[in-house]
Amino acid sequence: MGMKHLRFRLIIALTTSFVSLISAAEIRMTPWDIKALSAAPKTFNDSGHSTDDVKAIFYEGLPWKGKPTRVFAYYGLPKVEAGKKVPAMVLVHGGGASAFNHWVRLWTSRGYAAIAMDTCGSVSGGGGNNHTRHEYGGPPGWGGFDQIDLPIEDQWTYHAVADVILAHSLIRSFPQVDSQKIGITGISWGGYLTCIVAGIDNRFKFAAPVYGCGFIGDNSCWLGAFQKMGAEKARKWLGLWDPSVYLPRVSMPMLWVAGSNDEAYPIDSLQKSYRLPKGARTLCIRVRMPHWHSGGETVKEIEAMAGALFKKGAPLPRIAKSGREGVNALLTFESQAPVSKAEVNYTTDSGPWKTRNWQTLPATLDAKSKTVRGVLPEGTTVYYFNLIDERNLVVSSEHEEIPNH
Repeated sequence: MGMKHLRFRLIIALTTSFVSLISAAEIRMTPWDIKALSAAPKTFNDSGHSTDDVKAIFYEGLPWKGKPTRVFAYYGLPKVEAGKKVPAMVLVHGGGASAFNHWVRLWTSRGYAAIAMDTCGSVSGGGGNNHTRHEYGGPPGWGGFDQIDLPIEDQWTYHAVADVILAHSLIRSFPQVDSQKIGITGISWGGYLTCIVAGIDNRFKFAAPVYGCGFIGDNSCWLGAFQKMGAEKARKWLGLWDPSVYLPRVSMPMLWVAGSNDEAYPIDSLQKSYRLPKGARTLCIRVRMPHWHSGGETVKEIEAMAGALFKKGAPLPRIAKSGREGVNALLTFESQAPVSKAEVNYTTDSGPWKTRNWQTLPATLDAKSKTVRGVLPEGTTVYYFNLIDERNLVVSSEHEEIPNH
């Protein structure tokens, strides 16, 4: 790695660290008019993409380059008894994707209303491809790095965040939906957007970003894009659009789902991100979890969190305390659902997070005292625990880097 690249990384890291220390008064001054976005938008039918169980619509978005926009979305409702209301989920797609009708259908099969919107000015083909732009589309995605010189209101993140909040306002206006029981989840760029939305739309009861986090300027796969922009424009982008600007405002519970070797959102950036919100946090970090949309859609831990908050289901286990004395690592936990297994995940590698070789060893579980013990192999540089309950749901401790390695 050249000295020029190292200097640029240092500039970006210092900028991101500064962004995370912005005062509460400054954070409140966001680009979005949350009051206006909290009103249900005007809708337009799109029967050509609707099915019997999942409906397609357009709703009115924010102006782009002075022209009106419309946002394509799928939504669905489970069978609801007269006079009864159901909880709901807002579903935010990732890069290269769009609103997916099967994702909506998954949540309606669980008894939830659901809405999935396109965030890039396209009409979704329903599955993983055939997403074509339409005449009322807003800015294309993702990240909007090449749009940084445009007015704020013409950049992708500004519109994408507004699209998500408007979808929330729309679905909570449905008479069948309990507006006090709505969660949000997003995948990859959708996880990135989920982090920002959680910081400015406090009507949600929980948020679950999958792969997404802040501190994108530190060591993500987009570092080359920032270098291409130059330090000044990179600082501007991070100051406007990095989730670390908005995460300190989050007070709702958050579930962070990721893989140990994620290239787009490395777990050191993830850790700095999940430590910012004020609300409760739960981690689910699987070793080498693949970064793909279908896997992110079906994460069972998200369903469990929604069920615990909205349907009186058993919550995910909670890590009470974790620590280490030399090579002996210890964890205590609380759980309504019995924990059936515990693992210690470790690596002896240093260097880029995406290339580290993680290994897993059984940990000693004492279900009665709700403690877990693990012995770290010689040369361990980083480790964390995974608890697996009887539902095969995973909850992770924070990873700890061991000095002098």
